[in-house]
Amino acid sequence: MMIQEKRLVQEFIEMVQIDSLSRQEGKFAAYLENKLRTMGLEVIIDQKAGKKAGSDAGNIIARLPGEKKGAPVIFISAHMDTVPLGVGIKPCIENGVIYSDGETILGGDDKAGIAIILETLRHLQEEKIAHGDLEIVFTIGEEIGLLGARYLDLNLLRAAFGFVLDSDGAPGTIINQAPVQETLNVIIHGKAAHAGMEPEKGICAIRTAAEAISQMNLQRIDEETTANIGIIKGGEVTNIICDRVELAGEARSLSEKKLIKQVKEMVSCLERACQKTGAVLTIETEREYSAFKLAKSEPVVKAAIGAAKALGLQPKLVASGGARGC
Repeated sequence: MMIQEKRLVQEFIEMVQIDSLSRQEGKFAAYLENKLRTMGLEVIIDQKAGKKAGSDAGNIIARLPGEKKGAPVIFISAHMDTVPLGVGIKPCIENGVIYSDGETILGGDDKAGIAIILETLRHLQEEKIAHGDLEIVFTIGEEIGLLGARYLDLNLLRAAFGFVLDSDGAPGTIINQAPVQETLNVIIHGKAAHAGMEPEKGICAIRTAAEAISQMNLQRIDEETTANIGIIKGGEVTNIICDRVELAGEARSLSEKKLIKQVKEMVSCLERACQKTGAVLTIETEREYSAFKLAKSEPVVKAAIGAAKALGLQPKLVASGGARGC
């Protein structure tokens, strides 16, 4: 018997209608915990990770014992949270494709992965397919820096390796490389003055920020590296020279060396602009996650390649520019 597509789709539609923004995964986590327990899995809640991440839920770890003696313990993972615009999702199906109503995201990242995992578990049980011990890991806070994966209590896991169902690409695509990311949180302190009466006495933080950003090499730097300034906040009224601007940005690269160089250049642009205008710079950089690259000879990669071939798919190893973690 094949995977029950109708059930899979119905469950996905049901899940995307449960709000689960980052740090607000509690309601959805309770839903998943009940689903897993109903299927007979042992469920553990990693509450410490939830507290560290500032979430109303913890990571979920569930275990399904297997019958194959000597088989490695494998984990399968997906994340519970969605990006903003994920509240009040109303899915619809048109010509066999699931969409949102256009007012929100759909939430397929990563509830599509979760739906696949749940249906796979049911399929194994209903068809009595022999397998080794499985661990299911549903994490929190992925969209805001892989927080669930970062704070995951690894002592709760027994798995030798596992697979994260959170990527795009054609069937058979295997992500074996992902970047390191560093964020920049910046405050530019200028000096307020009346814009009509004495503008020359002010130091415009907005102008300083614009000067810095205009000098930065952003977006696609090369085949391995990207950078972005994604948030700008500043100013309250038009007749006052803005004395404070906040910026938030990031850089990513498959190369640690290139990442360090890119961040250094972005910081230098900010420093030069502040020196030019007389503004004062406050900047913090933070390493969000590290890069990884798995060789084709790694057991987890060999297992993925073997599974793809067994399904008649052409396996393709690719590097991703996105974060990849539980």
